[in-house]
Amino acid sequence: MNFKYKALAENGEKKEGVIDAASKDLAISALQRRNYVVLSMEGDEPKKSLFSRSIFESVPLKDVVILSRQIATLFEAQVSALKAFTLLSSNADNPLLSRKLSQVTDDLQAGFSISGALAKHPDVFSDFYVNMVKAGEESGKLNQTFEYLADYLERQYELTSKTRNALIYPAFVVFTFIAVMVLMLTMVIPKLSQIILESGQQVPIYTTIVIGISEFFVHYGIFILILVIIGGLYLWRLSRGERGKTYLDTLKLSAPMFGPLFYKLYLSRIADNLDTLLSAGISIVRSIEITGDVVGNKVYENILKETGEMVKGGSSLSDAFAKHPEMPGIMVQMVKVGEETGALGSILKTLARFYKREVDGAVDTLVSLIEPLMIVALGLGVGVLLASVLVPIYNLASSIR
Repeated sequence: MNFKYKALAENGEKKEGVIDAASKDLAISALQRRNYVVLSMEGDEPKKSLFSRSIFESVPLKDVVILSRQIATLFEAQVSALKAFTLLSSNADNPLLSRKLSQVTDDLQAGFSISGALAKHPDVFSDFYVNMVKAGEESGKLNQTFEYLADYLERQYELTSKTRNALIYPAFVVFTFIAVMVLMLTMVIPKLSQIILESGQQVPIYTTIVIGISEFFVHYGIFILILVIIGGLYLWRLSRGERGKTYLDTLKLSAPMFGPLFYKLYLSRIADNLDTLLSAGISIVRSIEITGDVVGNKVYENILKETGEMVKGGSSLSDAFAKHPEMPGIMVQMVKVGEETGALGSILKTLARFYKREVDGAVDTLVSLIEPLMIVALGLGVGVLLASVLVPIYNLASSIR
């Protein structure tokens, strides 16, 4: 698209003209490379709709894994960065990723580094990703860096997917259980309880309780629904603030059954992140800071921030970890051994594998325990409700005979 500009050249001469660029930023960058001081710029950039398409689009981690492998392969084949990203943007199946890569291509054409171009899209390329690429540019091993990134992201994808899938099933069963119970109490029980009450017979205490709960749901169900919605909105708002995130993440780690699973998941992520970053030649302090930004839990984020400050002040990583009870003794001791032997990267890799196996084992155990428990709970709940109204009806039918 064309942009009209007014600028000053190095010798102070006023310049006016039209420049063709993909965006206003790129047009300004192009003029600045000519040593022009841009005074004004006008152009008709495409207006964004009120409901931007990107709100409803996302780039799955799986696509970023594949992309990283493709970039590594192209760089290995000595394809230039500009040509590689042009090729990938035109062949990407995900529309949002295609647009992002196209913007990266434009930025590379305007003179940006690969890491600088990727940094403009934090919704796709995390701080971790950008810093790894930056380290690869500095070391001249970009193809190897993208291979590291693909391997790392693949491990994280498998780990996160397995954990998420383990939690989806219990959530689905709990939702089904609640839905069935609410339907029974609001639609089935009221009709059956009417027959029992009209018979005038003595009603057992458990039947009275069930009928009372049913009447409460029928008459006040709308208020319960409103309270649930308000509670959901409150939790959502709470999760947006720093204190709220910390509180909810603390609850997540202390939750029965699920707490140990999250605990091992975050420890695996910390060890794997640190190993990958240190292997790329990033300093220990910066590696700790980046890991804190991407660990995904405010409790461990705060721990890593404090750890980074302590390491910056001259403390060892193991001593900094030892200050926090959330960091297990085995991890502290192994990191200490790694520091003393100069094999910290190898130790962190071992820890990452160890906690990944622990997460896999915890997920398998959780699924094997929850599945029968949920089915039994669902069966018992429905059985108790039906028995509490069907037994009196059965007694009534027997007395008539």
